[in-house]
Amino acid sequence: MKNQKIKSILISQPKPESDKSPYFDLAKKHSLKLDFRPFITISPIPYKEFKAQKVHILEYTAIILNSRNSVDHFFRMCNEQKIEMPPETKYFCVNDSIANYLAKYIQVRKRKVFTGKATETELLNVIKNHATEKYLFPCSDWRKTEIEKFMKKNKFQFKEAFFYRIVSSDLSDLKDVNFDVIAFFSPADIRSLFENYPKFKQSKTMIAAFGATTAKAITEAGLTVNIAAPTPQYPSMVMAIDKFIEKANKEKK
Repeated sequence: MKNQKIKSILISQPKPESDKSPYFDLAKKHSLKLDFRPFITISPIPYKEFKAQKVHILEYTAIILNSRNSVDHFFRMCNEQKIEMPPETKYFCVNDSIANYLAKYIQVRKRKVFTGKATETELLNVIKNHATEKYLFPCSDWRKTEIEKFMKKNKFQFKEAFFYRIVSSDLSDLKDVNFDVIAFFSPADIRSLFENYPKFKQSKTMIAAFGATTAKAITEAGLTVNIAAPTPQYPSMVMAIDKFIEKANKEKK
């Protein structure tokens, strides 16, 4: 598939609240038509349904958090159950961004917060040093399996519990998905794409994938990944797309 001049991009995430988002800088730099449309929505699991999982939050000494959604819905459930987490509770966050987000709910400096560098695999290397904890992993019904496999393999005390669901958005208002580039950020985005457009064909569309599991879902759906992030060279989606556009547009001059 030859590169064509890039003029339009669809980002399968909500539009950034700040005008200072690097996506807007990218659009300005390359004179792009940039659209944001979340392909998935978050549906909180109600307390009654959560209770059926027989999870008693205060029994756990360590909480694994791999997204802002996991943070929000963990503390939502704590609030609904009128639970205040003990100050000695340990929090294991997939990266510094998630750790910083914890400040929305707790005084981070007074708690024991541990972080990975970026991925679940790196976080698990940190968890190895805390084998005696009893771990709770608040997650959705659409999650990666790396954490569960690692914890079971190493025989850690561990419980995975659903706090929210990931639901495909209704994309009928888009009419079509005719963009030069579409950027996907999770396997659930690909599920949503085909639920909304069962006959979707990639054709000349360039597809960007954030993360290995997203890339795997794309290829398993019979599509081609043209732009990959994060990589050592391009740690963000914006950087990866920027370099791809520079190359594609240069070739078409």
